[in-house]
Amino acid sequence: MAAVGAGMGPLAVGTDGGGSIRIPCSFTGLFGIKPSFGRVPAWPLSPFGTVAHVGPIARNVTDAALMLDVLSLPDARDWHALPYEARDYRTTLEHGVQDLRIAFSPDLGYAKVDAEVKELFLQAVSVFTDLGAKVEEKHPGFDNPEPIFRAQWFPGAAFLLKDMPREKRRMIDPGLLEIAAQGEKFTALEILDAQHKRGALGAQMNLFHRAYDLLLTPTLSIAAFDAGKDVADAMLQKRWTDWTPFSYPFNLTQQPAASVPCGLTRDGLPAGLQIVGPRYADALVLRAARAFESARPFALPDLRRL
Repeated sequence: MAAVGAGMGPLAVGTDGGGSIRIPCSFTGLFGIKPSFGRVPAWPLSPFGTVAHVGPIARNVTDAALMLDVLSLPDARDWHALPYEARDYRTTLEHGVQDLRIAFSPDLGYAKVDAEVKELFLQAVSVFTDLGAKVEEKHPGFDNPEPIFRAQWFPGAAFLLKDMPREKRRMIDPGLLEIAAQGEKFTALEILDAQHKRGALGAQMNLFHRAYDLLLTPTLSIAAFDAGKDVADAMLQKRWTDWTPFSYPFNLTQQPAASVPCGLTRDGLPAGLQIVGPRYADALVLRAARAFESARPFALPDLRRL
């Protein structure tokens, strides 16, 4: 990721269990896509289970599409993997968004979003109207699924560290240690309850996409903040899930979701537009991202200012 952002290389492989492709892309002005779960085979299975996706990070949509062609090649060791589709994701990139039914939500009905980030997002949404899409503000209608995600991700963190010797744990990021400690406290019944609620959330999004081809949101609720911190404002936020309200819901639902650079704040920091598609509509998400990129070429931050 850092190498791609600095221009040292064109491509990177990302893993995304709650936003770890889309979050750094939004913060650095890069393009990244979390494909539908199973599109990219992964072996061994992530400690975070079936919320964890693998996908490309690049400086433009075309490079990411080409990389996805390769990443999605079959691997029999992953029994979660989708059936292999021999396709070139570049073939439909230039088909545009004319007449697509696109919903947008600045806050999913519950998130608190920085005013500058929201303004850049709304400007980005207007591009899709200009390109001929049928755009409408519409929230998907679910409550904040952070408790559901917490019951999936936090026990995964505990599982990740379960065999690590105590002396080595001292080298682990304190935020991850705190999450793992909480993950150890979840009971089997609580995890099963969260899985049931996760299924209901996924079904709700399946129904939502009967009316809308795509959903647009901000990628993150804030622009980048100082490295080495878990939160931007310790008075308002407790952990990273507090400023990533748009990313982890679509790990739970296993939908494809891309982060597209959509402008710079007054301080020169990038903001991201998230494009979410129905499960398995990876090509459609890439196509919409390419349409936006063609209309609004990606603006990279001036590293000399930061």
